[in-house]
Amino acid sequence: MASTATELMTAEQFFEWSNRQENDGKYYELVDGEVVEMPSPGELHGYVCWLVIKLLTEYVLRRGSGYLLTNDSGLILQRNPDTVRGPDVMVFLENRSMAELRLGHSERMPAVVIEVMSPSDTWTRTRARSQQYLNHGVPLVWVVDPIRLTMTIFRLNELQQVLDETETLTGNGVLPDFSCKVSELFALPGAASQPNS
Repeated sequence: MASTATELMTAEQFFEWSNRQENDGKYYELVDGEVVEMPSPGELHGYVCWLVIKLLTEYVLRRGSGYLLTNDSGLILQRNPDTVRGPDVMVFLENRSMAELRLGHSERMPAVVIEVMSPSDTWTRTRARSQQYLNHGVPLVWVVDPIRLTMTIFRLNELQQVLDETETLTGNGVLPDFSCKVSELFALPGAASQPNS
């Protein structure tokens, strides 16, 4: 990751800047007011994100309330200086109309943040990022590792828990009545879950 700007930006300035035509197709986050370019995560990452979104969409539809934000929509975690992270998936349990949603990044804290590990991620950075979400009011963070076929669960003031593909993932007291096999995060029904290199 390389810093791409020197002047501190607000979340609002960052939203305007990152949506300029010259930045089309690039991925950025704002960390303590500084723009950081993120590498494109690749095909496997996108596939696993889709499976996560599929499972959570089915869950939200079953319960009849809630919504997801995807595609690095942006979550404002800090002000003065501003930090905007781009989680892969965010789950909100309340209903919102389209008219209530901001054009810019969300300041509402989701019930769950889901990150899918990409080739450029390290566990040191991923743990720090997960802790940042927890420290700013997100009650539950799931980190999906498509190489090791594991799900790591982070809760504030609790030891992280790692589940492999033979185990069952629950809503951890945050998503009522949610349950799925970890293996469902890595393959469609009937498909092999071993990732390609």
